[in-house]
This record gives sequence, C-alpha cells and structure tokens, in this order.
Amino acid sequence: MAVTEASAAAAVEAVFRIESARIIAGVARIVRDVGIAEELAQDALVAALEQWPESGVPDRPGAWLTATAKHRAIDLVRRKETYARKLAEVGRTLEDVQPPGPDDIAGADDIDDDLLRLIFTACHPVLSTEARIALTLRLLGGLTTDEIARAFLVSEPTVAQRIVRAKRTLGRAGVPFEVPYGSDRAARLDSVLEVIYLIFNEGYAATAGDDWLRPGLCEDALRLARVLAGLMGQEPEVHGLVALLELQASRTAARTGPDGEPVLLADQNRSRWDRLLIRRGYAALERANALGGAPGPYALQAAIAACHAHAVTYEETDWAVIATLYGLLAKAAPSPVVELNRAVAVSMAEGPEAGLALVDALAGDRALAAYHLLPSVRGDLLARLGRADEARAEFVRAAGLTRNAREQALLLARAEKEAEEGGAPR
Repeated sequence: MAVTEASAAAAVEAVFRIESARIIAGVARIVRDVGIAEELAQDALVAALEQWPESGVPDRPGAWLTATAKHRAIDLVRRKETYARKLAEVGRTLEDVQPPGPDDIAGADDIDDDLLRLIFTACHPVLSTEARIALTLRLLGGLTTDEIARAFLVSEPTVAQRIVRAKRTLGRAGVPFEVPYGSDRAARLDSVLEVIYLIFNEGYAATAGDDWLRPGLCEDALRLARVLAGLMGQEPEVHGLVALLELQASRTAARTGPDGEPVLLADQNRSRWDRLLIRRGYAALERANALGGAPGPYALQAAIAACHAHAVTYEETDWAVIATLYGLLAKAAPSPVVELNRAVAVSMAEGPEAGLALVDALAGDRALAAYHLLPSVRGDLLARLGRADEARAEFVRAAGLTRNAREQALLLARAEKEAEEGGAPR
C-alpha cells in the first residue's frame, strides 16, 4: 500500500537509525572501505525515500536497505577498472548478492560477522582515541555529526574532520576489514572495549558542560556492548564490560537531583536504582566468571559495582571486599586512578587516615596533576578527620580543575560547608 512522502521519510529515518551499522558492515565487506560503504548506505536511503512512497514500506525495511546498498556496491565494483581483481577477492560474495526482492531479503540478516568486522575496523588502534570514538558513534551508533559534536561539546566541523581523517587513515594504513585473531585480536579487542567504556563514561560523568549526565551516550555505549557480547560470547571481558555498564547504568536515575545537580553515592535513594539493569549486570558477570580464567579489569570493576548493588544501604556496603577487589584491579591494570579509588575503599574499610596516606602518596604523580578528583578525595578524607580548613582548600582546588559546571557547584558547596564548620574566611 502506498504511503505519503512524510510517513515514508519517517519510516526511512527510523529504520536507518537502527539498521545503519548492519547495512554499512554488509557493504564494507564488499567494497573493503568504510567510507565508501557509508556513502552507499546513504544512496540506499535515498532510494528508499524515492520508492517507498509509491511501493509502500516493505515488510522488512532494514533488509531492503541492506540488499539495495549491497547491490549498488556490486555496481560500483563492476565499474572500476580493477573489477576482475576485486571479483576474485570477493569471490562468491558478489555472486551471492542479488537485487532486492522477497526471496533475497530473507538471507540479508546473516551479517553478524560483518558487524563484528566493522566494530574492529572503527576501533582500530591506528586511529586516535578521539577519532575512534567519533567513527564508532557515526558508523555503529548511527549518530549524526551534529549529535556527536553536541555530545562531546566540540564543534561540528571538528567532528566532521575527525571522521573524514579517520576514514582516510584507515585507507592509507590498509587496515583490513576483518576480525583479527591471536595476539592481534586481544590487542584490538582491548581497544574496542576501551572506546565503548569511554563513550559510557562521558555520558555517566561528563567532562565539561552544564550537564553532569548525558544518558543518551550511556545508552549508546550499553547497546554497543550488548551487541559485542552477542557477537563474541566466548570473551569473558566483553561480558565483564557489559556487566559493569549495566550495573553502573542502574544508578542513573538516582545520580542527579531535581535540578540536575549531582547526588553522591552515599546520598542516593537506592529505591531509584533500576533493578532490571542490576539483574542483567549480575547475569553478565556470572557469564564472565563462568568462562574461567583470572578476572580482567572490566570484570573486576563489575564485581565492585555488584558489591554496591548488593548493599541495601550505603552503611551496609562491604568496603573490605571492595578494597580487596581494588587491590586485584591495581595488579591487573595498574594506574594512579585505580590507586585513588582504592584509597577511598581503604578509607571506608580502615578509616580516613589509612586512605589519606595512600592519597598523599599519589600527590606527586604527574598523571594526576590536573585531575580534580585527587583534591576532591583528599578534601573528603580531611573533612572526615575534622581538618575543615584544609578540606575547604582542597575542595576549592578541585572546583578549579573541573570543567563541568554541575560538579564545580557541588565542590564549591562542600568547600562552603567546611568553611562554616571550620570558621575559615569564605
């Protein structure tokens, strides 16, 4: 049945947002270039806008777009002078792909391997972290350049340039459109997991701007992690990352107040934690552990998050177990940030003096020189020790280092509270 142009456009937009990664992945397997694959996917989208108002929206619109884009990829390859060589490379793949039609669309969903190849290509270490994030959100998250720019508080031209350069870099470097194996796979998987976690963290506690949370980024990262877990079910760290994100995301509703202000873990209303996400997190963590071997960094962080989820109240948190888990994490993935978090856990388990000693040992670490959470944590420990004036100074220092307006306001409020309690001048 024919539909209006407006309803067809709405259907195309909705389907493309959901299916774009699979379409690009399927086409990239043919043309071996993610930039060209994205352009061909856009061509298929235009074809849908032209044809669907007349023919009606197909029963399986995503498969229709995929088949159309693949068919155009074949036409492109055939037009090139190197057709014969590329035909030999692609082999049966080209021969198997037919014009879109009811019989052919039935097999168009069998492209999970292509999606996996696209994930590994977009997160290739040859790209900078910023480029990997932008390309991953564009190709796999289906976000527009403008949406990525707004999410990371950079200009749209900057994001556009990052994406263009990333595609060129992949082409110049001859990055194959494939899932690596052996040691290469381990190294590349680490990069994939890192990018997804960075996207989530930017949504969970924004680096800069007026909002502390950006739930859309958290949802994109969680969706990517779930897709990856479906594709790589035998990789324990993939399930570890899913578990970590599910458990952390469960606290989203309780992490801000009515006006968007941050609410610290100790003050959160735990009845607002999402129990479904917590159950999903537990299940993912069980899958990670069931696969055997020593738990990796993401599984260990998920175990820490699970400890928090188990505690009915903040006071009932098993800080001794959390401190032990942070000790294991420090051995598995040593970093000054992990040490800072371990100091917090130790302070809760053994007292603020024990934690302060660990924090002071980090004072000279250059990696933390501009990290606002170092003075923030130190201020908290000093406040618990009754050293209000010193605590106030640390909160003020932390507020000067953060670029997030909400976090800055929270830290200045804590500094003011310590000033009141210590009698120091404001």
